Amino acid sequence: MGAQGPRTQIMETVMQARAERMHEERHDGFNAPDVSLLVHRARNGDRAAFEQLYRLHVSRVYALCLRLCDDRDEAATLTQDAFVRAWQHLGSYRGDSQLLTWLHRLTVNVVLDHRRAWRRRALLEIADGEDPGDRSSVHYDRTSTRLDLEKALATLPPGARTVFVLHEVEGYRQTEIALMTGVALGTVKSQLHRARALLREVLR
Repeated sequence: MGAQGPRTQIMETVMQARAERMHEERHDGFNAPDVSLLVHRARNGDRAAFEQLYRLHVSRVYALCLRLCDDRDEAATLTQDAFVRAWQHLGSYRGDSQLLTWLHRLTVNVVLDHRRAWRRRALLEIADGEDPGDRSSVHYDRTSTRLDLEKALATLPPGARTVFVLHEVEGYRQTEIALMTGVALGTVKSQLHRARALLREVLR
């Protein structure tokens, strides 16, 4: 199969994932509780209200974590960490964007913090003469020709994968991604270009 076929199919998979996300957002709107009221109650210490917010958004936060780390156990842990941080910092949510958008930004920061912590631990172990091993959830399998989006994303370096998922799957603009990840806009653009190039190479 030529390179054009796989590239077309992977982008169709991306568009399908984005369409499913938009469908979920519309579906969640039917008979949904008043999120702003739940947030207000949760800010005042109402754990039952926060539990409702958790149930409303946990599947989307987990899906984002899974796409960013490609490991189900790690994604589950990061999801819980994200909601713990959300509970701790709910007072900083000003309501000028949807709660899910705020949760996405917070979740990205949790994932990035996790990566930085892993790098620090690995460097300390190397300094102590230990082999940290390959604990990375990224698998560089250049021979794979599977067109499944999640498997293809697993071949990307963490930075490129994060930018690609946020831009192509979650639909954020490059300027928004720069703010969410705390990197320069030029870096976001180069990471997105790199992700697309690597995906083309993997699927060639």
